[in-house]
Amino acid sequence: MKLTIGREDKADFPEFLLEDIDIKIDSGAYTSSIHCTNITEITKNNKTILKFTLLDEEHPLYNNKEFTSDDYASKIVKSSNGISETRFRIHTEITIFNQTFPIYLTLSERKDMKFPVLLGRKFLNKKFVIDTAKKNLSHKLKYKNK
Repeated sequence: MKLTIGREDKADFPEFLLEDIDIKIDSGAYTSSIHCTNITEITKNNKTILKFTLLDEEHPLYNNKEFTSDDYASKIVKSSNGISETRFRIHTEITIFNQTFPIYLTLSERKDMKFPVLLGRKFLNKKFVIDTAKKNLSHKLKYKNK
């Protein structure tokens, strides 16, 4: 059975020590993305890895931690303004509705955006039904029993 998700919510990203981060449900976007800065490929022990910082200094959940991933790829993404750009895509986990799901996130500079995370169709498909009249359904469920 599919879960009903609203137009916006909050989610956790355990691998990045982020809790209750604002997410926007975007059925118009194919891929999901997260706001990052300082995205760099580096070589360490003859292995190429991706280094990045999530969010930015102005975000209340910014923790100034550098993260690395060796589970990544480059992907061409067309933004809402029609411009295609190459972005890095990482594989991680998202916790929403008290369940943890695997997710691919493209790393994107979203400094001027209200929501640091967008959830696109590729993640939402076969798991969720969107009710645009609702919001924070997962967040309310998380704190209902506490």
